[in-house]
Amino acid sequence: MVTATETAAAPVTLTDPAPVTDPDPIHLAVIVGSTREGRFGPKVADWFTSRAAPRADLRTDVIDLVDTPLPGTLSYRPSPEAAEALAAVGPRLEAADAFVVITPEYNHSYPASLKNAIDWHYTPWRAKPVGFVSYGGISGGLRAVEHLRLVFAELHAVTVRDTVSFHNAGDLFAPDGTLKDPERPEAAATTMLDQLAWWARGLREARAARPYDA
Repeated sequence: MVTATETAAAPVTLTDPAPVTDPDPIHLAVIVGSTREGRFGPKVADWFTSRAAPRADLRTDVIDLVDTPLPGTLSYRPSPEAAEALAAVGPRLEAADAFVVITPEYNHSYPASLKNAIDWHYTPWRAKPVGFVSYGGISGGLRAVEHLRLVFAELHAVTVRDTVSFHNAGDLFAPDGTLKDPERPEAAATTMLDQLAWWARGLREARAARPYDA
């Protein structure tokens, strides 16, 4: 006779699966381009980084141009004060494998603060991918993005096709910074980040195999 004690199975302990990690993640610099008083950019940036941060294949570094102000006068021989300001941004751009630029649209284009940050640097952008998150009125900042594509092409960067854009952005976010209707923006962010990661990994491998020199 077989007793119940003999037939009882050993208890099974359920454990959470080990987190998925990437041993060589893409370093993504997220640049918040607006420095205007009362700007809407941080709200958009917080939302976007909340979408990028959980990804195992990415490590994000937010470069807010308000927190890292750069000199307004370009120079090949910056003053010690200017050099100190540049040192707070330049190495972070150099370390990045990819970039996302968060930009509003001012007068059919992008902010002067963003152009200044781009123009102070040259080598960090070369042979790396750039994605865009834009916001504004009826155009959603897309005219700013089209101008930025031309600028980054001159710097030998690769801009990815898909963007995230917020049309009449002030109406889309709740006071706490969450999106009222997140489905489509979240899908757009995933698509853009997937493209960015593909290009970033491929270009990083290419630069390692043969340094870009054009």
